[in-house]
Amino acid sequence: MDLKDYLKKKGLKLTKQREKIITHFLNKDKHFSAEELYNAMKKRMPGVGYATVYRTLNLLVRAGLATKISFGENITRFEPLHRNEHHDHMVCIGCGKIVEFKHPKIERLQKEVARRYNFYTQSHALELYGYCKKCRKKNISKEKK
Repeated sequence: MDLKDYLKKKGLKLTKQREKIITHFLNKDKHFSAEELYNAMKKRMPGVGYATVYRTLNLLVRAGLATKISFGENITRFEPLHRNEHHDHMVCIGCGKIVEFKHPKIERLQKEVARRYNFYTQSHALELYGYCKKCRKKNISKEKK
């Protein structure tokens, strides 16, 4: 089911605003918060409201085109699922940088652990928290002072 069909089924329309928000969201390789996407969109569409952006992001989640992630923050971020590729995340606790990665060995180990415990996984998320190279250098130079 594509987005237009999903919206139609829910009695909603793909308005010009929604279409522009969705296009921007799906074409960026980024984990947006609703506020970040709203700020980006109001530059292009000064009349867009925060509620419209937030509702559109939640529509994408319900339609299976996006997922919500918090990365241990008090901020909900939205990630497009159109790439249809599973990946994991490394999150810098210094600057908030998010790095996506895939590693076949990690995936195999997770499946092996699930089998060992007779557990059938539906999905999983792996998030590693630490410091990126830039923030680590900053922390090391602070420690030397």
